[in-house]
Amino acid sequence: MATVDYNDPASMFRAMGAGPGHLPFPEIISPDQVRRQSKQSSAQIFSDWKLLNDILDRHEATIQKRWAKKTKNQRVEILLTAWPKMSATHRPDFAAFRREDMQDREAGTKFREAYMWPYINLEDLSKPKTLPLFLHARSRNAPDVFALADSNAVHLGIVSKAIVPKFMNDYTMVFNNRKTAESYGELIAWDDNEDAFSWLMSGQGVQPGEGLIILEMQQHTLSFLVDCCVRIMHDVPADKITSDECPVQPRPELVSETAEGFASLAVLAAEAPYRSPANMDLARLESLFTAKVGAAEDHIWSLREDPSYFAEALLEFREHRQEMIKDWNGREHPLFRQNRQDILWQRIIGNVVASALLELEVWTELLSQVKELQGLQTKYAAVISPDETLPGEYLDALLKFQHYLNQASKGPMGVLKQAAVASPPLRPHFVREPVESPATTKIGVSTKPGTKLDNIEEQLLWLLRLLWEDGHQLFLAGLTTVVDELGRLMQSEKKARKLVSSFIAEVIGDLTIVTEGIRQVKMYQPWAQSFEEQLVDKEDGIKREYAQRTMHWSHLLQATGGREQTRITMLGTPEQGRFYYPIEKRRTKDNVEAMREAEKNLDIFWKTVDQSLRSKAGDKLDQTALRKLLSQPRILQRTPAWVQPETYTTGGEKAATDVDAIRKPLSDLYLDLGQGVESTTGRKVLHDRKSTAKAKKQGVSSPPSNGVTADSAKIAPGAVADQQPILPVDARALKVFRTLFYTPSVTATPGEVVWTDFLHAMVSTGFVPQKLYGSVWQFSLTKLDVERSIQFHEPHPAGKLPYRTARRFGRRLERAYGWFGGMFVLKEKDLDSN
Repeated sequence: MATVDYNDPASMFRAMGAGPGHLPFPEIISPDQVRRQSKQSSAQIFSDWKLLNDILDRHEATIQKRWAKKTKNQRVEILLTAWPKMSATHRPDFAAFRREDMQDREAGTKFREAYMWPYINLEDLSKPKTLPLFLHARSRNAPDVFALADSNAVHLGIVSKAIVPKFMNDYTMVFNNRKTAESYGELIAWDDNEDAFSWLMSGQGVQPGEGLIILEMQQHTLSFLVDCCVRIMHDVPADKITSDECPVQPRPELVSETAEGFASLAVLAAEAPYRSPANMDLARLESLFTAKVGAAEDHIWSLREDPSYFAEALLEFREHRQEMIKDWNGREHPLFRQNRQDILWQRIIGNVVASALLELEVWTELLSQVKELQGLQTKYAAVISPDETLPGEYLDALLKFQHYLNQASKGPMGVLKQAAVASPPLRPHFVREPVESPATTKIGVSTKPGTKLDNIEEQLLWLLRLLWEDGHQLFLAGLTTVVDELGRLMQSEKKARKLVSSFIAEVIGDLTIVTEGIRQVKMYQPWAQSFEEQLVDKEDGIKREYAQRTMHWSHLLQATGGREQTRITMLGTPEQGRFYYPIEKRRTKDNVEAMREAEKNLDIFWKTVDQSLRSKAGDKLDQTALRKLLSQPRILQRTPAWVQPETYTTGGEKAATDVDAIRKPLSDLYLDLGQGVESTTGRKVLHDRKSTAKAKKQGVSSPPSNGVTADSAKIAPGAVADQQPILPVDARALKVFRTLFYTPSVTATPGEVVWTDFLHAMVSTGFVPQKLYGSVWQFSLTKLDVERSIQFHEPHPAGKLPYRTARRFGRRLERAYGWFGGMFVLKEKDLDSN
């Protein structure tokens, strides 16, 4: 074996496998070379930065207005003049990564500019608002603010070996808090400063070769921005553009791009390279995760309360099973040929139940950790400094949180692997390997021979494949980058949206929120720069704790298995009208009896599942978020027996049947009605529940009395509700809320809700919507005294909410905020106009 001389970099790299056909051999540089290049670049960077700042002080408002008024072609002309051969598309480094393989990059990439300056591209900068954002951020903040952000921007180029930094050992280059050209990018020998090596390890400094890349990036970027300003202000002589003849002006406001008129996570991600680097926002994560916990609870609630929701969930999951794909010979899966669909339903029901329960546990755990991190951040606020290492307790919590996020991302990626290829829009592009046994769970899927994909289809499938394969390519590209690109593609290309089913859009939405957590942790600079190195000594302990902490989740995954498996499958299979639930139809005796029968069947199914869970897990369920949810005094709404509508009249008018008059606990197994409800909510609620139970036994529902309407009765579905304010809204919003909180009748049927009308209605009550990725929208309240946010899925691909979905939205708003139909009235000015 050859001897390695660790004082000789060339010998060291040869020992690591560098050389022709292997790892790229970096150029070895001397301290004198580094200092000379650093000095020249730093001087130019600070000169251009000062000039850019002076220009923006005097002309920022004018530049914004002129840029917005120009046509796209005019903007492109200015950009190409200032930066010839500028990349055409968003994230050109990502496009290059798709086009080149490892051998191409190692031989010398053809796309160095794309990898070095991924944010310098025509697609983004030619928009009306992006260049003004870029100019503002780079002029109003010193170059050191962007050093680590620029280092991260070229990350794909470096890890993919398209960009190979020069190498010099025993030195650290420092940018942090260096505000002068003389100190910026200072080269410090480890022998001269005992902290220099630790700065490199902690992310407070960089390897000299990477430092030279940062300097090159910033030098060309600032020169380009100055050139753009001069060309936009073409009527002002260059030698007078910063003179006293042009006085300093107040700074104008900056406006971001939007999606459908509202803030968008995809837009914010696309704009991030053109803004000042953000820091970790734990409050934002708490809001996102709180909303996801609420959505997971509502999903479980709806699966237990609404027979049609339960049946639709099963049927949608069925449509995304790989058994639905035909094999190479065009034949169906043996499950269908041999009439063994009971096996398929067993798998489907098990997956729907287990995934619903597991999602609640995952989001609850992530929310708990975010709250813990907020406490630690507050605790150590006085001692946290960019020049210091993080306290051990806080660092451990961050690394643990990062690990849990990475594990949480595997859930949606696993679903994509199984479900994306089987989804109806993408299924024609794939074939299944032939199998003979209906019981086999091993299914091989490949691209259908002869399939020709257009550019959009190719991009979409390549991105999805990166996610579900979870391999080396994803490691190089980075999970957040791939998810960002997927979200951007779906937002910008109508065809991409059509190729993504509503089920897959929801999975992508879940993955987006997990990756937003990962992104926020990576923003915690400069410390996040060294998290991977810090993890080396702690990873085994974190993995052991994760395995122990999540051990009880395994029982939830077995909820529908064991001795009761066959019975659970039989009770849950949505065939022979078992869950026929004509909620959208006008009330007739037949429809009411069908709804009551479906509700009874659903209650029996869940009672059997709960009994199975208790027998398997016993007291271990006490450690789960599911146990906490099911033991709360939350009440399912059930349909009373049919009565003739003429039975209860006021002033000769027919009274609507109170469809929600009968209520029952979310789970009989976990809630003692005789004690738990009375001690929690008081005797009045207990008395009401006994009355409804009596009415159900008699098969007749009691009418509202003492002036109590059906709407007001809904205020307290399981507990004494807070007094809700009256909310005046316009006619458009009122129509939406009347559908969301529709009172069933024998003479009318509800209609659909247009998604844009729903957005308008939510905004009118004080919500601020933000579009996340996939189909997810988050709504945060600003005007009312409520802190909790809520998430809804935009109907996909159609833009309308069917009544069934609108009704579920109303139920969710009721559970989250206590809302009911009677809260909303028409504004006075709308009354006048009518």
